[in-house]
This record gives sequence, C-alpha cells and structure tokens, in this order.
Amino acid sequence: MNTISTPNYLLDQARRRLTPTLNTIPGMGVIERQLRAREWPQFALADPPAGSGLKTVMGDSGLPVIGHMIETFRGGPDYLLHVYRTYGPIHYAYTPAVPAVVALGPDATQAVLSNKNKDFSQQGWRPLIRSFFNRGLMLLDFDEHMYHRRIMQEAFTRTRLSGYVEHIDRVASQVIADSWVTDDPRFLFHPAAKELTLDIASLVFMGHEPGSDHELVTKVNRAFTTTTRAGGAIIRKGVPPFKWWRGLQARKLLEAYFEERVRERRRATGTDMLTVLCHTTDEDGNSFTDEDIVNHLIFLMMAAHDTSTSTLTTMAHHLAANQYWQERCRDESARLGDGPLDIEALEKLEALDLVINESLRMVTPLPFNLRRTVRDTELLGHYIPAGTNVNVWPGLNHRLPELWTAPEKFDPDRFAEPRAEHKRHRYAFAPFGGGAHKCIGMTFGQLEIKTVMHRLLRRYRLELPDPGYRPRYDYAGMPVPIDGMPTVLRPLR
Repeated sequence: MNTISTPNYLLDQARRRLTPTLNTIPGMGVIERQLRAREWPQFALADPPAGSGLKTVMGDSGLPVIGHMIETFRGGPDYLLHVYRTYGPIHYAYTPAVPAVVALGPDATQAVLSNKNKDFSQQGWRPLIRSFFNRGLMLLDFDEHMYHRRIMQEAFTRTRLSGYVEHIDRVASQVIADSWVTDDPRFLFHPAAKELTLDIASLVFMGHEPGSDHELVTKVNRAFTTTTRAGGAIIRKGVPPFKWWRGLQARKLLEAYFEERVRERRRATGTDMLTVLCHTTDEDGNSFTDEDIVNHLIFLMMAAHDTSTSTLTTMAHHLAANQYWQERCRDESARLGDGPLDIEALEKLEALDLVINESLRMVTPLPFNLRRTVRDTELLGHYIPAGTNVNVWPGLNHRLPELWTAPEKFDPDRFAEPRAEHKRHRYAFAPFGGGAHKCIGMTFGQLEIKTVMHRLLRRYRLELPDPGYRPRYDYAGMPVPIDGMPTVLRPLR
C-alpha cells in the first residue's frame, strides 16, 4: 500500500497558486469566493499532553454561528480540497452547531475508518441525523453494531439478492417504458430517478406494489427527502416552520407508516426485505424487535433510494456528455438483449461497472463520514481529545491529482487494468465507506443501478439539453443537482 503525504513546501506552493484562481471556479458565488479567499484567525483545539510528542490541531471558526456552512454546502468536496491544500490533512472547523476536526486525504481516511483501536465511534452522526434516523445501522457502535449487522446480513445474501433483481427489473422496465417523458429537454432526470428508486425500494423492501397507493407513496417520498435534508438545518430546534421541525414531522409520518407495515408482515410470508427481517434470526436465535425493524427500514429505505438516485443521475449526465461511453455500454446491453435479468447476466455488463465507479468518484453520494472520539487519541501525529467530532471526506480523495490522472475528467478506463488508479492507495476510492461500517447494501445498489441503466439504454439515447450544459450541486446533504439535471431521452425506435 502506498502512503501519500503532502510536504509543507507543496502546501505553500498550493496556497500561492490557489488564492488567485478562486474567482475562476465555476458556479462559485461572490460571497463564497470572498469567504474562501479570506484569511481566518487560527486557534488551537487543545494542547497535547506534555511530553507526548503530538502536534496541536489548529483551526478557525469562520463566520459567527454558521462557521463554514456556506462554503461547504455550495462547494462540497471542492471546498474541502481548498482546506486540504491550505491547512493540510488535519484542521479544526469550529461552529456552535457541529464543531469538528476535518480529517482529509487518504491516510486520514484510513486511520479513522479502519478504526483499529476503536477510538472513533459513530456518534459523530448524532447531531445531524439521530433525530431523523435514530438507531439506524450507521448510528450503532462496536458490539451492538455487529450484533445488528449479523442479523441484517441475512437480507443481503446472494440468494436474496437474486430474488430482488427480478423485482427491480419488473419495476424499472415498467416505469421507463410507460412513465418517463421522452425527447424533451425539460425532462428532469433526478426527480424521475428518485421516484423510480423509491418505487423499487417499496416493492423490494416491503412488497408494496408501485402505483397501488400513489398518494401515500408520494407522502413517504417527500418525508424521506425532508428527513435527509433536515440534518443541514441552521436552526436546530423543533420550531415550526423551520427545516429541523419539518424533519421531525416527517420522521413521525415514516414511523407510523412502517409500524403498520411491520404488523402486517409479522403475520405474512414473502421475499421482500421487510418480511425477511421480521422472520430472520442469527445463529444464536436472536431476532429484531418491531422497533428495531422500523428504525432499520427507515434508514435502509433512505440510504438505498437516495444513493442509487444520485449515482444514476450522475451516470445519465456523463453518458449524455460522452457518447463513446454510452455506445460502449449500449453495445454490451445489446448482447445481453431484452430477456429477464439475473445476477449472472448483470455481471457481464463490465463497461457499466467502470461507468458506475467513475460516476461514484466524480459525485460521491455520501462524500463525508462522521465520527466522534471515545477517548483521547492521536490522528496522523495530532492530539485529538475525547468527545471530539471528526469529519472524514472520502469524496475529497476522489478529487486528488496525487491519486488520479486528470481527476476532473470523466474517464472510466482509469478503473480498468493496467491503470487501476483506485489501487494507488487503499482509500483512494471509498464511496461506500470502509472498515466495520462499510455499506451493507453496496452490492444491492450496484445491481439496482445496472438494471435500471440497462433498461434505459435499450430504449433511449441520452443527450444533453444543450452542448454547454454543466450541472451545479447543493451539498447540504447528499449532493443534489440544483436544476434537477435536465436530460433528453431520445427513443431508439
């Protein structure tokens, strides 16, 4: 494994190069440019113990109350790249809402996510999402996390995934053929994909046929969107009508909906994930309570359809902008044909695998991971006190020219041998996190994305709404294209 570090003299050179070019970054507003260019007063997080040899973490507070939220929400990984080049891999960003050390670069990512000494807990997520995704798998720690993960893993075996592919394909084929607007530059790909992936999740996770209760499904979809975005609220109190309060109301709706579904499936048989979780036990006979299942399903539904929506939307844009890759993927799909899909057939779509990885690299659905120290520890030679929030940004690693050739360029072949740029560092490419908390639904998501894109490429040619179109993103939660990603779907026949 290669170890990547940035010497001080390179950081100094980067600072001199970066500041004059801030005004040229596409999509950056005047206020954001001014904030990035400003020299904020530095201060220390905490003094290390005498004689420890550890370095002090330095940082700044940014604007009063909101800290660096403007730059982060507007720029996402691009802003963190600016922080990395300016201050190095460890920097303290203070804000009254969520003060945290930002741990940047592949070495910091590996140290935190591999968590060899169990110094970092998942409780870094609590200030942002605990109120909305309480006791989801991502918020559990250590032995309790492994206990829940062992039971849940039964729902993601290859046998189970094989059954899910049939359901995914049925919904995707129907929706793409019957419901998607074609040949129209005003067709918004992101909301259409979001509705499709929620329909898929409703069937796969709960056995709920799409279209059987459109009004209820629409309410649930809105509730998931509201809860996902609520973690980025500035006013973090349940005061109407603000974002945090709306997230709490949405959580109540989701709980009521899933509690009723659990009662139904406890008495039923079926291959949907909810029924599986209602009846699954581990090797010691342990099973989930109703409350466990509700908490896990709310989190899984959010994670499954939001991450797949993001990746599908990024793929659609880049395939529309790169017709060579679109035709290469379409040729593979043509060899597969229009017959029923299974895992073995989807595994033959190797060009789509490359495009999926490159899309995940360019727009990582969850570009950051949050942790909290459970004891005094060290991180890359810096002293981190107990109870410190630590934010890791794998999405930043995906932008580093030290790891990737021309990282701003769409180039799926970078994942193929002999280049294999993702192997330059163990955490050069980490869109699904890492360590004990690596995404449990990773394979499910990839199968879903390949199924949807295969059916889409068999029916349509994807085109940009105009030749100069470039998407802009809101990074207040998972990256969302601000304009919905307009895309032309040109029928092939």
